[in-house]
Amino acid sequence: MSQAKHSFRGPREDKVESEFVDKVVNINRCAKVVKGGRRFSFSSLVVTGDGKGRVGVGYGKANEVPEAIRKGTERAHKNLITVKLKGDTIPHWVMGEADGGKVLLRPASEGTGVIAGGGVRAVLEAVGIKNVLSKSLGSNNHVAVVNATLNGLRQLRSADEIRILRESQAD
Repeated sequence: MSQAKHSFRGPREDKVESEFVDKVVNINRCAKVVKGGRRFSFSSLVVTGDGKGRVGVGYGKANEVPEAIRKGTERAHKNLITVKLKGDTIPHWVMGEADGGKVLLRPASEGTGVIAGGGVRAVLEAVGIKNVLSKSLGSNNHVAVVNATLNGLRQLRSADEIRILRESQAD
């Protein structure tokens, strides 16, 4: 008996490993009442990041959960932003706001870890931040909290950028 070249078990060789880490923050089921009963559709909130300062958020809707997650992941990959980091924390404290969500982010010393919950934790871990303190204020809506966290990360500036800005204003 000859040995088969391709095995049906084990990892697939044609699948390319992505550089991004995808995290599903929330899956929501929506019901529409029709003549024959209820029709269900699903929405998913996905956060993706490379762990080196890039992060994106996507929202996908479909009639099946895997399809909703796939759509959310694709949109997250298209909406990547770059975040300014200081080592494995953020350079300064910041307050992010989006819709009703407000998120306070503060830098933390080495060994603190990510003190955050839910959507905030998913975003911060996807960016690659290891030490940070956070407090979610305002809305508990997952989409609002994730977008508020992203808004806060967009506001971050490095010390060099702030120095250059101040020097240009002094002239």
